[in-house]
Amino acid sequence: MSMMASVAPGIATFETRDAMGRAAASDIAAAMRDRLARQDIVRMVFAAAPSQAEMLDALVTERDIDWRRVTAFHMDEYLGLPAHAPERFSTWLTRHFFSRVPMGNVHLIGQEPDPDQEAARYTALLAEAPIDIVCLGIGVNGHLAFNDPPVADLHDTKQVKIVELDATCRQQQVDDKCFAILGDVPTHAITLTIPRLLDASQLFCVVPGASKQAAVELSLYGPIGAACPASALRTHPRCKLYLDRASAPPQLSLQAPARA
Repeated sequence: MSMMASVAPGIATFETRDAMGRAAASDIAAAMRDRLARQDIVRMVFAAAPSQAEMLDALVTERDIDWRRVTAFHMDEYLGLPAHAPERFSTWLTRHFFSRVPMGNVHLIGQEPDPDQEAARYTALLAEAPIDIVCLGIGVNGHLAFNDPPVADLHDTKQVKIVELDATCRQQQVDDKCFAILGDVPTHAITLTIPRLLDASQLFCVVPGASKQAAVELSLYGPIGAACPASALRTHPRCKLYLDRASAPPQLSLQAPARA
């Protein structure tokens, strides 16, 4: 899963979060239908975050998708929370999405018998066949999944690993109202790595909100590297970025995204 030469992602901007979510869902659904017409199973990875809510709500309403032929994964999970804690990403995705469509298979990240064994188990599941589609976002600090700067490894040899979350990432979880206070946010998580995410055939990245504008700007115009892990999206030939008015950087209308 080697990094490719820089290719700027396709970018679509919208006046509202709802319009952004509907457009992203429409494109994702079209990609799913296309693949289901050519292959037996579509394998997808989903992010669990409030930023994805509008897209997931719209995707549920899309017609002519045989969800029974879809295998779903999610891209990261906290360590140390009870199995059915409402803050767990598996719980969030099940409530907001997996329980609303007749999904063929859903592989959730667990925590037993220990995190390292769980990382190995999930790695094996992901490796059973290619991943067709990843639906993801960008963190306030520019993270992809839970690959935070400056320790994110854009050339990671692992597919799933245990990470320590940085302070900005943990504060985002409070600001997103997923936790009441910073002390409640776990300090460690299990995550798909950046090369694992970028190994998918298509990426659909949904990033609304003013709090994400600086990260989007660095992702599009800054150096490709660990200081802004989402800059790695520019190395993928089939990545599309969906922004609302609040998250779009000012210079987006003035110049094309930088290339390495």
